[in-house]
Amino acid sequence: MRSMAGAGAVTAALLLGLTAAPTTSAAPAPEPAAPASAPAADGRSVDTARAKAPSGSPVAINGQLKVCGTKLCNQSGKPIQLRGMSTHGLQWYPQCVTNGSLDALAKDWKADVLRISMYVQEGGYETNPRKFTDLVHSIIEQASARGMYAIVDWHMLSPGDPHHNLARAKTFFTEIAQRHNNKKNVIYEIANEPSGVSWSRIKSYAEQLIPVIRQQDPDAPVLVGTRAWSSLGVSESSNESEVVNNPVNAGNIMYTFHFYADSHRDEYLNTLARAADRIPMFVTEFGTQNYAGEGANNFTVSQRYLDLMASKKISWVNWNFSDDHRSGAVFTSGTCNSNGPWTGTSRLKEAGVWIRDRIRTPDDFRTSQNP
Repeated sequence: MRSMAGAGAVTAALLLGLTAAPTTSAAPAPEPAAPASAPAADGRSVDTARAKAPSGSPVAINGQLKVCGTKLCNQSGKPIQLRGMSTHGLQWYPQCVTNGSLDALAKDWKADVLRISMYVQEGGYETNPRKFTDLVHSIIEQASARGMYAIVDWHMLSPGDPHHNLARAKTFFTEIAQRHNNKKNVIYEIANEPSGVSWSRIKSYAEQLIPVIRQQDPDAPVLVGTRAWSSLGVSESSNESEVVNNPVNAGNIMYTFHFYADSHRDEYLNTLARAADRIPMFVTEFGTQNYAGEGANNFTVSQRYLDLMASKKISWVNWNFSDDHRSGAVFTSGTCNSNGPWTGTSRLKEAGVWIRDRIRTPDDFRTSQNP
């Protein structure tokens, strides 16, 4: 998450979703219902279920994705737009990522993509690398079994310099890429929201980490965070020109943009619009509320963003698939600990109903058979 530009930027960012642990009403909960060795919803083991994406699923239709020009393209070379949800921090809300909830996301919501949000600090990866790496392995398998794309989100936030976690990132992504390089649905997001550092510093990090991933998985797209909480620099009084004029020296990559519609209005929207005509963009996180992922929903501005992203085929992921008390979490409090119900709208907040409707609209996936 990130703040608006101007005074108090760092403080505002620390207020964001997701830097703060859940309140006592959402205490730490058990591990996900379906670890890697557990049965999938259809009774097969997850490892067996991963062998082939279900017929008609996003991965079955589109196969291995690649960046072509400024677009994300499928195996037929056709530009596509993915739409889906991000988990909340796995250290806080693993109970929201279950067989039932992922079945609902894939079948009821008809999502194309799941962003697996693994915090590095704040009780995340650095506290127990083995536990969190195994958890990400498991959720990748679960997404694969349902034919969804899986974004592996290295959710660095504070400190804002991605170099602080470079050694950890190399270790983590080496193992993830080794284990899953036979899959067509994995996408690597290597720096959630850099802040307080120059674009050249972020670029240096990316150019050191991307070859580590490519050595294990040469084909998967890599998503690179941008300056100022992935605002293309806007939240620190810059704009897209720094990336356009000095891109990362690597192929098959995209740059990320995050927005919270009630706080990030015309300047942010216009920056995304300009950038998408020059460099490949992927919105890996957005909310319909303020920059803290809370408060009233601004569906009017949100729809302007969605219309822009549809027109330019910018893929997007909404924050977040949990029952956190903030308005940006899609489920009402208590839904995850009671294991649903996950389908329909009875346990959805206002933002959940709105975003589910927009994910459920038919995909415009074009193939060589569907020009």
